Amino acid sequence: MSTRILSATAEQSKSQFGPILTSALIGAVLIFAAGFASPDALHAATHDTRHATGVPCH
Repeated sequence: MSTRILSATAEQSKSQFGPILTSALIGAVLIFAAGFASPDALHAATHDTRHATGVPCH
């Protein structure tokens, strides 16, 4: 019975590894892209996002 529990726990941790790795990869790409983007491009992206969500920026 304890081997079934350990096996189920191992399977559950394996199934959670994919989404965690995917999220970390997406986060790293976003940070890397923002780090090398020009200030004008970042301002434009922020400006457009604020208008799209209805937040005033001026």
